[in-house]
Amino acid sequence: MAEVSVRKLIKRFGQFEVVHGIDFDVTDGEFMVLVGPSGCGKSTTLRMIAGLETVSDGEISINGELVNDVPPRDRDIAMVFQDYALYPHMSVKQNLGFGLKMRDMPRAKIEEAVQRTADILQIRELLDRKPKQLSGGQRQRVAIGRAIAREPQLFLFDEPLSNLDAKLRVEMRTQIKRLHIAFNATSIYVTHDQTEAMTLADRIVVLRGGVIEQVGTPDQLYNHPVNRFVAGFIGSPTMNFIDAELAESAGEASIVFNDGQTLPLTAAQRQSYASHKGQKVLFGVRPEHLTNVFTAENRGGAGLVPIEIPVEIVEPLGADTLVFSKLGGSEIVSRVAGSADLRPGTRIPVHVDMSRTHLFDPETGVRLTAT
Repeated sequence: MAEVSVRKLIKRFGQFEVVHGIDFDVTDGEFMVLVGPSGCGKSTTLRMIAGLETVSDGEISINGELVNDVPPRDRDIAMVFQDYALYPHMSVKQNLGFGLKMRDMPRAKIEEAVQRTADILQIRELLDRKPKQLSGGQRQRVAIGRAIAREPQLFLFDEPLSNLDAKLRVEMRTQIKRLHIAFNATSIYVTHDQTEAMTLADRIVVLRGGVIEQVGTPDQLYNHPVNRFVAGFIGSPTMNFIDAELAESAGEASIVFNDGQTLPLTAAQRQSYASHKGQKVLFGVRPEHLTNVFTAENRGGAGLVPIEIPVEIVEPLGADTLVFSKLGGSEIVSRVAGSADLRPGTRIPVHVDMSRTHLFDPETGVRLTAT
């Protein structure tokens, strides 16, 4: 497989710079996901790694070899696109074997590779069909199969599931994860969908405006976001952010909201935030940490603080329910038990898991930590 190194990578289109000197590494066998909103530079970065876009400045290395000026066909990569890019006049079998044919592989070897790939993806019954006879999910499996058949050192995925419906996206996500586990192939995957990023990635690169905001495992990004952007981008529904102040209340350090409500800090938080006392902050809490659902992790925890919230809008999801309400004068979302009797206009008790909350600088967005 392959190791990829990106150093001070810059891409300009004329005078407009869209990627601003980014750095990251992908280790052998790792599944790395580039995620961010539209226009953040993730697909452009992937296309530079593939050789489909020129590098304006910086370096891209694959297995220690600088590939800035190496043609795409000589990089030993396979790319899966959003629009499948299948040849409409060819059968599935011909599409799967086309790349191997272009490499002058013997016919028997091509046949063996195609049959093996069809078995892996469970598409043997589709081999004689043309792309127009396939569903969207089947076309995407063929596109992935074409990449697998080549056995490249590096797989690149450019938003491959965005044209599929929700159910098919989940199915194909699982299929891609299984394939990665089976082949242990080095992969770089681009998506704007944070759920895809969290479920697929070994590590994630979060991009915004052509700049890397944070690189880390899904757990690190979820539990230890470096700033408000990452905290709000990772997780669904998004983290709640409430204007507040770090101040004394009833003799102990607390979060004091604009409407006068308070939440006491945990002992660990009092120590961590001691130097920020009196400071305006953004209080961040995820919907699942503002809840009446208790897990083995937080049940009976010292950081649980009971409060009541007004019910404004209810969105039942089956296993649980999203409740839209207000806390500290700001609109929030909480995640409560699906069987709860919820009616707009009433108030319900929930607990804030203070040990899972965050404080951010309201101007810079940087998460406050121990100093």
